[in-house]
Amino acid sequence: MLQRKLLRKFFNSSRRCYHDESFGFRKPPSFEFPDYNNAQLENRHHNAALLRYVDSVRTHGHRAARIDPLDLIPRDSEVAALNPSRYGLKDGSKRYNVNGIIWTNPKVEAQRNDTEEWWTLDEITRHLREVYVGKIAYEYMHSQSKTERLWFSHLLESNTMPQPIDKQLKRRIHGLLARSEVFDNFLQLKFPNLKRYALEGGESMLPALDALFSSAARGSVSRIIVGMPHRGRLNFLTDPQLLQYPPIALFHKIRGGAEYPEGMDVEGDVISHLVSSAHLEYDGSEEPLKVSLLPNPSHLEAVNAVALGKTRAKQYSLLKTHPDDCQLGDKVMCVQLHGDASFSGQGVVMESLGLSNLPHFTSGGTVHLVVDIGYTTPASQARSSLYCSDVGKMINAPILHVNGDHPEDVVKAMDIAFKYRQYFRKDIIVDLLVHNELDLPSLTSPLMYEKISARKSVPQLYEENLIADETLTPEDINAIRTQYRSQLDAALTRVPSYAPQKAPMLEAQWTGMVWPESTEAISNPDTGVERDVLERVGKASVYVPEVFELYPKLQQHAMAIGRLLLEGNDVRISGQDVGRGTFSQRHAMLVDQRDERTIVPLNDMLDGEGKIELANSSLSEMAVLGFEYGTSWERPTLLPIWEAQFGDFFNGAQIIIDTFVSSSETKWLRQSGIVMLLPHGLDGAGPEHSSSRLERFLQLTNDRYDGVTPVNINMHVVFPTTPAQYFHLLRRQMKRNYRKPLVVAAPKGLLRLSAAASSLSDFELGTTFKPVLPDLVENQGTAQRVVVLSGKIYYDLIKERKERGLDNLVSFVRLEELAPFPFQELRSVLKTYPHEALKEIVYLQEEPRNQGAWTHVKERLNWVLKDLDLGVDARVLFKGRKESALPAPGVGKLYKEQQQKVIEAAFEGLQEL
Repeated sequence: MLQRKLLRKFFNSSRRCYHDESFGFRKPPSFEFPDYNNAQLENRHHNAALLRYVDSVRTHGHRAARIDPLDLIPRDSEVAALNPSRYGLKDGSKRYNVNGIIWTNPKVEAQRNDTEEWWTLDEITRHLREVYVGKIAYEYMHSQSKTERLWFSHLLESNTMPQPIDKQLKRRIHGLLARSEVFDNFLQLKFPNLKRYALEGGESMLPALDALFSSAARGSVSRIIVGMPHRGRLNFLTDPQLLQYPPIALFHKIRGGAEYPEGMDVEGDVISHLVSSAHLEYDGSEEPLKVSLLPNPSHLEAVNAVALGKTRAKQYSLLKTHPDDCQLGDKVMCVQLHGDASFSGQGVVMESLGLSNLPHFTSGGTVHLVVDIGYTTPASQARSSLYCSDVGKMINAPILHVNGDHPEDVVKAMDIAFKYRQYFRKDIIVDLLVHNELDLPSLTSPLMYEKISARKSVPQLYEENLIADETLTPEDINAIRTQYRSQLDAALTRVPSYAPQKAPMLEAQWTGMVWPESTEAISNPDTGVERDVLERVGKASVYVPEVFELYPKLQQHAMAIGRLLLEGNDVRISGQDVGRGTFSQRHAMLVDQRDERTIVPLNDMLDGEGKIELANSSLSEMAVLGFEYGTSWERPTLLPIWEAQFGDFFNGAQIIIDTFVSSSETKWLRQSGIVMLLPHGLDGAGPEHSSSRLERFLQLTNDRYDGVTPVNINMHVVFPTTPAQYFHLLRRQMKRNYRKPLVVAAPKGLLRLSAAASSLSDFELGTTFKPVLPDLVENQGTAQRVVVLSGKIYYDLIKERKERGLDNLVSFVRLEELAPFPFQELRSVLKTYPHEALKEIVYLQEEPRNQGAWTHVKERLNWVLKDLDLGVDARVLFKGRKESALPAPGVGKLYKEQQQKVIEAAFEGLQEL
């Protein structure tokens, strides 16, 4: 049956469909808006001048729209493109048939006939200006999709009279605005020196989010993942209708308290990085909407890709249980908030947007809300485009600009944004133009401050409107503000008696996991596998259907991953060209040489509960690693692996490594099982393709300096030299009952080295990863020198040793795990040697002295020697390249000379002993 299934897979279609059969692949949704009929096409031809005028308004109307609360953006009130006379249309009373030119009927089908509809030029102009030159400006005509352009023009032009906002919703909008202003004033009064990134001037952000959540809930979305920066975060967190974070907990934190219970070995984070989740009830929704705000670092926009990864991973089960009808975004949506300066200035924005429509990275469309607060740096010096949102045009995302002084228009804009996202499952941007009442704008932008100081606040302006239309009375408004102020006062009063009772971790899908320092933590589980299972996985990994024409040289298998799939775990490997592997080493995805159809043998042949997803990515490091890190936060039964094309390419993702990978557990109690594969090893490739910069990762660890002090290591850094060691490392990641990041310096030079092979018995039951590998030559009784080292140079050294006939005189001990440093394991190996051989331990590396593991290893090796009671004369000697500004030379001759000297240094003087 399986054979027939695979045969059908290759014969059922004749079109080019590379990757269509790969697990997790999702084609972008395809929608067709009804095209113009013949009568409409004829009318468009007959009234070509009118058509050009209408399309010009659609394209350029935003340039005249009143979207800037301070009216500081250059606004062409008389944009030439909006003047009908420019197109030869001068008689305002002349009537035109608008069928097929302007949409006038909310029902699409009603305008797909030959019915003529006649409007005067004045009526047409008035209609278009009401739509396109108001408090909301639209940019969608840049889209390459005719369907999207038609959808937008129909939605906007056939609904010129928006649904009136009832008084109940007006009161809800007002409550959000008023509470935000009360909250900011309260913090300013009680904590005047607090850096709080307040929302003054941008209060409409809260009704915007509330409107979006309401639309999503009514649209059957059940989970929303939010990534946002600092501005307005505390307002969003603490509002009782939104994230409902207890004000008392916030005030406790402001006064120096911890956000977690006492006694935990964590150090926490600042108030502008606090998080919360809440279940929100909205009229018309079938179930509560859970909204979760992710923790973020101070590096603006870094959380974007993390949010995308978590959003997709939350839908991962759908990819397995509903492979044919799964629509990403049905139940889960990503919402990202941005600042105007960072959205146009940070490269990760472009990288993350570039992932949005890729088949292995899309999550069903993100709604972006840019809080365009007009930071103190003038826009003319902050970006090279008119709008901060113009970066979104790289993916043809539609953009809505809305005046933040008009909350009801903001609500309307968010409703339109959700409609688009829900229909097309693509990203859309809402540019919320507000103003900055903080950061002393008078110092650098005096004209801006002059306008700000002369106007009322957004909540006060809206209150005037509500009093005028009799929605609220002045007494109602005062009562709302006074009541919330009283609640904040009461919370502040109770702070001395407050203490956090529960840490928000290991809940829901993380149930069953433990804290790494717990007595229940299993740090070194049995990772071996039954021989028959190994053989089954090995055969499955190289299976090729008879009808499949394989590239002649390919054969490889992945037993660790196969066994994990059989145990119900999912595996996701991402990076550039990971299906085959940068060095043609993996070939987990096989491509038919005739028609480029693909199979993934581990999925097709094992029939395990788990699945492997091979996600060939864009040429991005920061966004892709951030994305994979986000998937690791979602659930512990997923093993996410990011493979850098070359080891040093990780430096494009350094922010993610610094602020998420190495520190999330200590800051936010967030565990992650992310694996980073970083090809490493000096082999003549030059400065940029040789080193994974081990020294940087080791410096980021919290590893102890002695073998006595307990340590909850923040991440593991390893340098495996055999397939079995790598096998056990991957299985250890998933067999533990907690999760830790794993950084693997992957020695690319060993991929095809026969000496680096492992026997099947090295993978079987009872075997595990070994942090230290002793010399395979048992020469403890005769060795005169012990060399400690890591990595692929070991194989060069044992080859040289054999050729020199020195097997009995020098031992090579491999450090396979550098962090946490294996003090006791190394001590156990070294104590088998006589003291005389240990008086001068050599640490050898091929990296320059100021790089590699030397600075990490030196002090720790000395501790081991001291613990062995070798006396005060025992010392560690360095052997390797001298200090250098480069990881490796770019001159081939120089590389060979240096490499030979490193190898010879291991044996220097032994002939004379």
